[in-house]
Amino acid sequence: MSVLVPIGDFSRMTHLSIKALRYYHDQGLLEPAEIDLVTGYRFYDPRQVPVAQVIRRFRDLGMPLDQVKAVLQAPDVEARNKEIAAHLTAMEHKLAEMQMSVASLRSLLEGPPVRPSVEFRSISATRALAVRGTVTVEQSWAWGTEVFEELYGRIANAGLSPAGPGGALFPAEFFQLEEAELTAFVPVNSSPRVDGRVESLTIPGAEAAVMLHAGPVGDADQTYGVLGTVVAERAIGVEGPIREYYLVPFSEPGDPARHRTEICWPVFHTAA
Repeated sequence: MSVLVPIGDFSRMTHLSIKALRYYHDQGLLEPAEIDLVTGYRFYDPRQVPVAQVIRRFRDLGMPLDQVKAVLQAPDVEARNKEIAAHLTAMEHKLAEMQMSVASLRSLLEGPPVRPSVEFRSISATRALAVRGTVTVEQSWAWGTEVFEELYGRIANAGLSPAGPGGALFPAEFFQLEEAELTAFVPVNSSPRVDGRVESLTIPGAEAAVMLHAGPVGDADQTYGVLGTVVAERAIGVEGPIREYYLVPFSEPGDPARHRTEICWPVFHTAA
């Protein structure tokens, strides 16, 4: 039988605090090998050290406890690796978002951006493949990347081509409440078979004030600010979703400075 060590020694062996070890025990994540029924002292088997070290590294990477538990309790290697890969993908998205935020802050510190020109446009209704989902502002970039990959893949697998740039509809409450149902879409002339979360929708037409945002999507708030000011000064804004068209998709790998996004703010019909 393997020797058992008290929680203090196990803490030193794993670099996990006693508080953390007690918490992981309470959560059913790492149970002691034995508990003294009289004193309540916890004892661990040294063979549990690798498990504890794995937990510490997952927590250092920000993996939620329920996901750590799913990894440790996975029935096989494939299921375990799937959980780990999902978390690593989420971390990659988070890192990309942080890098965009840093670049955006640097550009703000360097001075105000060049004011882009505004165009007033009648946008026609269009047939599209789409995915709708309720997401938060924080989740939107990763959600959009995943959804557009699925939409463009579905179109390519059907031997079709997009009929225009992909886009997204953002209800007003998305920016007010930081969560709402978004619609990501790619225009098509002929829809392939749809199933799962992919739908065939008609994206409604609209009158819009349009500005082109050049650069990372993390800087788009600067263009939104300018566009919103133009609409407010002319008192032409109306209720309705803001839409974005990704002329160079934000999900496309490469230099984010190459990305081009048309931002469309709903307005009264005007020829101004």
